[in-house]
Amino acid sequence: MKILVTGGAGFIGSAVVRHIIQHTQDSVINVDVLTYAGNLESLAQISNNSRYAFAQVDICNRAELDLVFAQHQPDAVMHLAAESHVDRSIDGPAEFIQTNIVGTYTLLEAARHYWQQLDETRKNSFRFHHISTDEVYGDLPHPSDDPRATETLFTETTAYEPSSPYSASKASSDHLVRAWLRTYGLPTLVTNCSNNYGPYHFPEKLIPLVILNALEGKPLPIYGQGDQIRDWLYVEDHARALYKVITTGEVGATYNIGGHNEKTNLEVVQTICAILDELVPLTTSYAKLITHVTDRPGHDRRYAIDASKIERELGWTPQESFESGIRKTVQWYLANQHWCQRVQDGSYQRERLGTV
Repeated sequence: MKILVTGGAGFIGSAVVRHIIQHTQDSVINVDVLTYAGNLESLAQISNNSRYAFAQVDICNRAELDLVFAQHQPDAVMHLAAESHVDRSIDGPAEFIQTNIVGTYTLLEAARHYWQQLDETRKNSFRFHHISTDEVYGDLPHPSDDPRATETLFTETTAYEPSSPYSASKASSDHLVRAWLRTYGLPTLVTNCSNNYGPYHFPEKLIPLVILNALEGKPLPIYGQGDQIRDWLYVEDHARALYKVITTGEVGATYNIGGHNEKTNLEVVQTICAILDELVPLTTSYAKLITHVTDRPGHDRRYAIDASKIERELGWTPQESFESGIRKTVQWYLANQHWCQRVQDGSYQRERLGTV
């Protein structure tokens, strides 16, 4: 196949591109406008492969998208391009509305126009895969409030109840994708994933921020009491799941993708500190740098994914436990601190975002 991947220079997108080029015979057209979070260095190991092509295009630009579709004639679209940081969406929601809603609409229309011109065989095999988040569901009961809370998980039929401008914009894009299937027949699929972590993650997110701050002896900020629970998914496991969906998923289906790793934010930070204590020891523990700060406005307390459908129907399960994945992640950041410095490039110094 030829797969058009939007946002392929981002964190999850680059993992998807690397997976396809390194582990399949398919080709990739990477469409990315290269915002602060997009970095072609994340694709250096595959950038010279003959099955890889890059187009610096904004998904809100219909004319340029039409040219990409016409030139490359893809068999499928994997749509990952998005503004994705909750704190930034609190500071500036307009960019999230533009990229996540208007951009998804524009891409859907470009894909629909292209798809309608295909011959019947290619038309029937074409797929549009929209990659989304579990944050569209809102939050779940927390064990501190209800001991039976752990029995409740997000499923593919959980009602949407987004809390932040980010999650609201992603919920909107999910609805657009399903509407284009229902109204126009465009063969779409949707996946909703839990919190990703791993190599090449921009340092505004919790795990890379904590690793880099710790190495510089800076405070390790934790919102509130740090008891917010997330299900953590290693990004390379996610990439495998996404490829499984685009190649074998059922048109019209939604698949939740989770790592089976519920951890509080405090547990995550303490685990990172323990690994750093082992690998880069100081006279005292890195945990002494943990600092509790004012909580994020509208902060969801718990996310947890029921990933049994994708396991049952497509045979995917995560290969990494949180313990193995987080150790690989810390080791990668220790070995690639030059990458971290370059991606920040003076425009972001791990300062607090998203305060009201």
